[in-house]
Amino acid sequence: MEHNRILSSILDIGIVPVVRTTTADSAIQSIEAIYRGGICAAEITMTVPGAIRALEKVADRFGDRITLGAGTVLDPETARACMLAGAEFLVTPSLKIATVEMSRRYSKVIMPGALTPTEVLTAWEAGADVVKVFPCSAVGGAKYIKALRAPFPQIRMIPTGGVNLETAGAFLKAGACAVAVGSELVDAETIKEGRYEVFEERARQYLAIVRKTRSEMAVPAGA
Repeated sequence: MEHNRILSSILDIGIVPVVRTTTADSAIQSIEAIYRGGICAAEITMTVPGAIRALEKVADRFGDRITLGAGTVLDPETARACMLAGAEFLVTPSLKIATVEMSRRYSKVIMPGALTPTEVLTAWEAGADVVKVFPCSAVGGAKYIKALRAPFPQIRMIPTGGVNLETAGAFLKAGACAVAVGSELVDAETIKEGRYEVFEERARQYLAIVRKTRSEMAVPAGA
């Protein structure tokens, strides 16, 4: 899939599920459940044992039906391995310019992590498609996104950390182009119980919040 289409698909969905599990198999099953719930995107973090193999399996199984990404990518070497395994977008927890450069070289969507205004602008100027603001909840959540967007209205931001069913709408209204959701969507306890259908239902709930919030934002105040 080409770069702009990948980016558009992520922004259209409005949710990036962050799949951080203890086995590759549970990651795959979680993504299948999320997909059944209507979210056609997922990020497998490199902290998952056998993460590269999980990327390959999901890419094989879903092909173009899912926008697949790799998360917790710490260096350009890992970024390249993820691309070869089928990742269409890459997410990092911190800002490493060499990883951004590697992603751009191969026309992959890159979302580097940043927190301070200086890091956010540096990431954008280095070629980030979206800046992942992390850990967002630790510095004020939606209010922090709103504060960052004031001087940087041109920078697309996805908050990570503290996004749940209660806060997702507030993040979008504060100016986030999408939200990244981790354990509030895919959690270890539910996996342990083997109740993957829970993730399917949560995916539907998150999609409903994005739709509702965006429709509210499209209506002028006082209309």
